[in-house]
Amino acid sequence: MRSIWNGAISFGLVSIPIKLVNATESHSISFRQIHLEDGGRIRYRKFCELEEKEVASAEIGKGYEAADGAIIPIAEEDLASLPIPTARTIEIVAFVPADRIDPLQMDAAYYLSANGVPAAKPYTLLREALKRNKKVAIAKFALRGRERLGMLRVVDDVIAMHGLLWPDEVRAPEEAAPETQVTVREAELDLADALMDTLGEVDMESLHDDYRSAVEEMIESKASGEGVVEAPAAPEGGGKVIDLMAALKSSVKAAKEARGDAAAPEREAKVTPLKSRTAPKEVGGKKSTSTKAKPAASGSGTARKTTARKSAASSRTTAADKASTSKASTSRAGTSSKAGTSSRAGTSSRAGTSKASGSKAGASKAAAKKTTAKKSPAKKTASRRRAS
Repeated sequence: MRSIWNGAISFGLVSIPIKLVNATESHSISFRQIHLEDGGRIRYRKFCELEEKEVASAEIGKGYEAADGAIIPIAEEDLASLPIPTARTIEIVAFVPADRIDPLQMDAAYYLSANGVPAAKPYTLLREALKRNKKVAIAKFALRGRERLGMLRVVDDVIAMHGLLWPDEVRAPEEAAPETQVTVREAELDLADALMDTLGEVDMESLHDDYRSAVEEMIESKASGEGVVEAPAAPEGGGKVIDLMAALKSSVKAAKEARGDAAAPEREAKVTPLKSRTAPKEVGGKKSTSTKAKPAASGSGTARKTTARKSAASSRTTAADKASTSKASTSRAGTSSKAGTSSRAGTSSRAGTSKASGSKAGASKAAAKKTTAKKSPAKKTASRRRAS
């Protein structure tokens, strides 16, 4: 690694010579500007406004433009002679827990490498002290023409430093918050928790830049004379969320399907519902059996209707018998009266007795009507004989 700054860490009265190297590197693909008509490269040339000629980089320095437009030249010697202790030193000012640092303040990252054999012992001492106390060091340092704030922490066996923004360089978040008050239901939070649990964790080493890979493949295809492969159509969806609950449920389902091959429990969880769906089919068969039994119920209804018709017929027959019996009694009573007028007194007495018997027979028939639907012919004949 090429060092970009040489200096020392000031740890109280202990000075640790170090070299500063970049901890990160950019893998982004750079493009050049070209003239579309002929493909010629576009370059920016540095001209002096007074002489109207191009100047070399060695002839270019720094200057500060004042409010009136005047340019005040600033030499490198002027910056190096500033009375600040952090010009060539990373000065540790405090040790704090790591959670005290707002990630919004974090800027570029660097590795601090011990510069020479004598620096190994104090370097290791500071590293082990940070590990033991589980804290980070807050420091000041000067780099690229200005003083900066930094955080020192241990990464494996190396002390790393993150450049920090000054507190007044971090904007307040209030203006970015939603203006309207929104109430989130417990059911929505539960689904959000389920989605988070389903997505789970990820191995950071497995993540890569898909866009950069696609650009590299496209450049290789054009360089070899092959056609450019068209990108697949974007999946439908997105835009405004109409139903938050439905979107969360769909997200949980999609996440489970996407991670089904990676987690065995997820596959088992999807098989279990399929087995439970076979049971209702048997219940459906039972329902069809009960449906077949319905004709028996309709048959019993028909039997009840037939019984009702028979009862009605019996009532009509009983009424007809009652009417015929009344007519017969009246006829017999008239005959007995005529016989009593022309015959002897004994005959009249027998006729009166017959009338009484006829009356009793009529009362008996009326009582029998309530208990018997129809009298037998033998009983009718015996009644006629008693009446005569």
